[in-house]
Amino acid sequence: MVELDQMKSELQTYKSPLAEVRDSLDLANKSKKIEELEREMEAPGFWDDPERSNKKMKELKNLKDTVETIQGLESQYEDIETLIEMGYEEEDATLAADIRAELNEFIEAFEEIRISTLLSEEYDSYNAILKLNAGAGGTESCDWCSMLYRMYTRWAERKGFSVEVLDYLDGDEAGIKSVTFQVNGTNAYGYLKSEKGVHRLVRISPFNAQGKRQTSFVSLDVMPDIEEDVDVEINEDDLRIDTYRSSGAGGQHINKTSSAIRITHIPTGIVVQCQNERSQFQNKDKAMQMLKARLYLLQKEANAEKLSDIRGEVKEIGWGNQIRSYVMQPYTMVKDHRTNAETGNTDAVLDGALDSFINAYLKWINVKSNE
Repeated sequence: MVELDQMKSELQTYKSPLAEVRDSLDLANKSKKIEELEREMEAPGFWDDPERSNKKMKELKNLKDTVETIQGLESQYEDIETLIEMGYEEEDATLAADIRAELNEFIEAFEEIRISTLLSEEYDSYNAILKLNAGAGGTESCDWCSMLYRMYTRWAERKGFSVEVLDYLDGDEAGIKSVTFQVNGTNAYGYLKSEKGVHRLVRISPFNAQGKRQTSFVSLDVMPDIEEDVDVEINEDDLRIDTYRSSGAGGQHINKTSSAIRITHIPTGIVVQCQNERSQFQNKDKAMQMLKARLYLLQKEANAEKLSDIRGEVKEIGWGNQIRSYVMQPYTMVKDHRTNAETGNTDAVLDGALDSFINAYLKWINVKSNE
């Protein structure tokens, strides 16, 4: 049967790559580490330090998820092989549709784990902190900012990640002027680091009475949520710390006290803000944590010209600097200007279907780093 022959050939092309992924993930050592952690958790006093025990639990879950995913893929590969052989023996054409569905599911799962092996940088496994800022375009840009915020929260939901708003500023008439939010999940920063830069929208603006096409820009900065105390020296004289009244959704304490904190690092111009926590002290601690992380990343850049890579890859939120364009008129297309990845399904992308762009970026940056 020709269809079975084709699927058998297609499946066999994944045999060597599957073995390579297994080797690259070093499953033997991961299994040993799982055993060590499980023994450690059984020891007296393990739960006395909640912060330490939670980190260990998170590490154990990540290790188990990786091992189980690869073992599941290997088992699925063998099951598909068996189904194909059954198809030959029984000469049952109806099995072909079931085998194709299984094969497609295997390929999708394999590609996802293969992409995750590219996330090997120091902070790739960390949570991510994203900051969206409306740029040129007034109310239209504020609306575009709210659309992007929804896009990233929808993407996070698809991944099973949680989202926590740290700072929020409404637009004057509609939308969002700026929003800082944290995406919590394994490899969140590794995936989302591909998104930093300027995002450009072209559409018929609902805010333009003449129904003309309008172009809007929003910048996105992405940084890892570095929980540990990084080794960064900060001169208090270099900081300007402002308090302000919280805004936006956030609970009954919002707008009652000036508990929100804005810290400006004068030498670099870096500004961090937090209004999410219950007290001014908690907001200040979180803002200082974000500032230290930003400064630590800057210190790691040996070349001063790479400052823009940490702060969003581009400085001006406007023409000529976009990393990606989202066109809704006169045709529909989303195109990434770094990787040339594109799709005509703009609605799906704006609803969180970002994996094709993220994966293309990870492959692209991996090739560049190996050149």
